[in-house]
This record gives sequence, structure tokens and C-alpha cells, in this order.
Amino acid sequence: MKRSIAALAAAGATVLGSAALVVMPPASAAAQGCRVDYTVTNQWQGGFQAGVKVTNLGDTITGWSLQFAFSDAGQKVAQGWNATWSQSGATATAANAEWNRTLAAGASTDLGFTGTTTGANPVPASFTLNGVTCTGSTGPTPTTTGTPTTTTTPPPGSTPLAANGQLHVCGVHLCNEANRAIQLRGMSTHGLQWFDSCYNDASLDALAKDWHADLLRIAMYVQEKGYETNAAWFTDRVNSLVGEAEERGMYAVIDFHTLTPGDPNYNLDRAKTFFAAVAARNAAKKNVIYEIANEPNGVSWSAIKNYAEQVIPVIRAADPDAVVIVGTRGWSSLGVSDGSNETEIVNNPVNATNIMYTFHFYAASHKDNYRSTVSRAAAKLPLFVTEFGTVTATGGGTLDQSSTTAWLDLLDQLKIGYANWTYSDADESSAALRPGTCAGGDYGTGTLTASGALVRSRISTPDSF
Repeated sequence: MKRSIAALAAAGATVLGSAALVVMPPASAAAQGCRVDYTVTNQWQGGFQAGVKVTNLGDTITGWSLQFAFSDAGQKVAQGWNATWSQSGATATAANAEWNRTLAAGASTDLGFTGTTTGANPVPASFTLNGVTCTGSTGPTPTTTGTPTTTTTPPPGSTPLAANGQLHVCGVHLCNEANRAIQLRGMSTHGLQWFDSCYNDASLDALAKDWHADLLRIAMYVQEKGYETNAAWFTDRVNSLVGEAEERGMYAVIDFHTLTPGDPNYNLDRAKTFFAAVAARNAAKKNVIYEIANEPNGVSWSAIKNYAEQVIPVIRAADPDAVVIVGTRGWSSLGVSDGSNETEIVNNPVNATNIMYTFHFYAASHKDNYRSTVSRAAAKLPLFVTEFGTVTATGGGTLDQSSTTAWLDLLDQLKIGYANWTYSDADESSAALRPGTCAGGDYGTGTLTASGALVRSRISTPDSF
């Protein structure tokens, strides 16, 4: 879990009144053509949620504003993400955030908002991008039953593992056996030394069958009363949870959870011993992904790279096919929290194949400049968000729904997999379960915190495998 990362940049979401001023950003050129796909993704009595995908069909534009008029006087934007939203009368405006300010020819960006409505909820008739009418499709007409969108339980044989099989890295994506880019979405455990009772048949069934999670990240702390105190017990427990995940058709990320000290080379010998053991035990399984260093900090990229190039061959000796995820500088921020960026990795990558690089964020602390880095880096590096929180980098504070939604929309757009911190009943706002849940044995939706309810609502939507 992240302990200290500077909070930078303002959020890209705005809560609106009924008649906010329209703010138009400066634009380098008018759009020459555009397409908008508008979809109502959820509805309830008096409200709705809509996704808006904007595609630039002309030359590159830098600085853009999307406008549309609601077709019903009762429709109002309440809160939006991935843009600065405003409304004047019936006209809604979404102005670019800093990280998606430039739209190249053929590029798209995904926006969204929640709104209020007093009756019918028709799709807006037309959209304009920098004053030019978008003539592409506006997407499917939403239902107007007033009931929320629901997900269905996958039929037998269509679990994430059954659907995708052995994973591998292809280009900048995680791909399945059919060589199709996929996105895995799931949850991370908390430290097994503290919350082992949270990971039992009932809780794992809920994660697989109710949440429809694709993966379980198994956070095995090395220090803080972790692996170094009882290597045999922790190794056996990790192996048992890999098997539990496999039985439920989920992937398992084995997380060597180093945090303090921040230099992973401090634990190099322990890492070699641990990964030799778990790779030998799980080599025949198709559901295993190895995360070799949780959050390197206070250490150079060259030192992290040196560590990775010594640990990866140990895994490959037993399990040559599994994906390996490498931690990055600055608490796995691609170096952003240390004042760097992804270029140090692009210019000096780990000398190994079938690997990905880690990115972590906490939504209330890490906003537009972090999202901008991920957007840029994802074009050159295979990324996996093995840990994120909906709150501050301390694991506490108030749920930041708008920033969390902006992050998850971006990860969906880029097909970057993620695991939320944490599937536990820790007494902290980042936990998905209310305190005392694990002792009670009920893991239904009534036991979820605000963070847990938000993350479950995103994970439980159908996958596009």
C-alpha cells in the first residue's frame, strides 16, 4: 500500500448548478469532422448516467469543446468526468481536460456524466465539436424504463480464465490465447499477516460470482511481520490462494509486496527464493501473473532494472510462459512522484520479454498530470495498474468519486488492467468491506463501503474478452 506520494494537479471533474457559465477553451483549429457515441449506461428514478465518446475525424486539434442540447427540459448535468462540464439552459458543454487537450486525426476520448431528469430521457439530437456539427452516429437509443442497468452471471465455462487461457504480452497490451488484447479488472488483498481471515470460500465466491472479478491480487508483504518472519507459511498461503482463484476461474497476481526499504535489491535473495518456489509450484497453471516488486521508492530506475533482470530468470527457469510485472520508480508511478516520467524506462527497458510495467495511483492524490503520463506512456509501454485507491495516498480520506471515475474511464479506454486496494475490512476508507465484515461471514452488497460499492459497480460490468 502506498504511504507517501505528493498530491498534484486539480481534479478534472466539476459539480454544476442548473445554469453554469459555458467556458470555451482556446483551439488551434476548428474540427473538420467528428463522431459522437452517446450511451445511457444506467438509469434510476430521477437520474441517469451517460457515456460520451468523441472521435475527431479531421486534422489534429489542440483545445476542444463539445456542445449538445438536451431534448427534454428536465435533463441536467450533475457531475462529469474527463472534461470540465457546464450547462446553460438546455445546452451542455464539455471542455477538454489538460491530459486530453489534443485530439489527433482519428483519435477518441471518452467522457461521461451523471444527470438528473424529471421524465423522459431522450438522446440529444446533435453534437458540435469546436462549432462543427458531428455527423457520425450518436449511438444506441437508451431504454427509458427508469430501472438500473443490471449484469448477468456468466454461463458455465465462460469465466475469465476459461475465456482467455494463458495470457501473454503483445505490443503494449495484455493478450489472451487468441492474441486478442484484453483488460483484467479485480481486487487486491490486504496484508495476509493481518487480514487472512478475509480470504475464505464465502468471500472469494462473492468476488468471483457477485463482483464478476477477473483477478485476485495476492499482496504478500515481505517486511512488516510478513514473509521474512515465516517464509514457509507465507509461501504456502500464496500458493493456496492461487489455487482458490483458479477454481473460480480468476487470474492471480502474486505480489511480492516490498515497500520499506524502497530499494528492491534489499530483498533480492528473498525474492529469488520465493519466486523459485512459487514458480515451480504453479508453472502448470494458466492463471498466474508475477509482480516482482510492489512499490520501489527512493531508488533509481537503473537499480530497479538490475533487480528485475536478476529475478525474472529465476521465474523463467520454472515458468517460461507467465507474464511478469516490473515495479517502477517513485512508488510505481513511472517516476512521476520523483519528478521524472516514463522516458527513463522507454530509453532503458528491462532486458526481458513478456513483461509489463507497474503503475499505481490514489485518486484523491494523483490527478491530471498522472493521467497525462499514463496516456502518453501507454502508447509505448505495456502497463498494468496492480494497485489503485479511490482515496488519498495514505489509504484514508474521503472517496474521490470523480477522479476515480476519470481514472477508470481512462484505463478502460486504454485496455489497462487494474486491481483495487483493498478487498478487506480494514478500518480505512480505501477498504471495500465495512469493519467487522470478515468476522461476520456475510459478503453481500450491504457490507460494502462507499469505495467498495463504486469499484464493484465498475468491475461487475461485462468484460469485452
